[in-house]
Amino acid sequence: AMPDEAATALPLLRQAVALEPDYAGAHGFLAWCHEILFVRGGFGEEDRVAALRHARAAVTLGRDDATALALGAFVIAMVEHDRPTAFEAFDQALALSPSTSFTLFLGAIALGYAGEAERAIEWGRRGLRISPFDRLSYCAYHGIATGNFLLGRYDEAAMAGRRAVQLSPSFSVSHSLLVAPLVKLGRLAEARAAAAEVIALQPRFSAGGFCAALEMHPDLAAGLIEAWRAAGLPP
Repeated sequence: AMPDEAATALPLLRQAVALEPDYAGAHGFLAWCHEILFVRGGFGEEDRVAALRHARAAVTLGRDDATALALGAFVIAMVEHDRPTAFEAFDQALALSPSTSFTLFLGAIALGYAGEAERAIEWGRRGLRISPFDRLSYCAYHGIATGNFLLGRYDEAAMAGRRAVQLSPSFSVSHSLLVAPLVKLGRLAEARAAAAEVIALQPRFSAGGFCAALEMHPDLAAGLIEAWRAAGLPP
């Protein structure tokens, strides 16, 4: 879920949509790629617009496709911040396929950033029970980490952040979600080491820019920004 990988996937997904314009799943993955490029690749307006166009197509065309619905919902939540529409699509995906860990993983992240701490933790744990060895299980730990951070459970947040790093060591967000609870626990040396990994993986990381792009819940954004700055991450 980093810009270089998203950029590699884009031309292949564009070919898929060219061959089948109503292919909801391809629109969903295109939306996700553009969301990655927008949030972690410089907040380009072109990527924001493309992410939303394909996300809306995924939700509209994928009424019977849980994966397409989950992808569209995730991008709508993260980029457009239309959370009522996003969570309606997540719920529809679960109604179609109650055991889809993919929906629960992405939903856990969206719920965490929206400030729905308990639901983020619950969706993350449900997803892990269904698919504990899934290659996307780090997403569940993102939701668990943000939920526990919001609730002031910094030990649990740090454990979830560390597990996310173990599962996705090349993903800058995983490292950032470890930095914040470590600061709150007073473990500044560890926090600064994790912060250095964030910058190594995402040199243009900005604490305020990241939170603003995702329109995080104000309490979560304030806590994360304060902790990230204390660890030396750029404002």
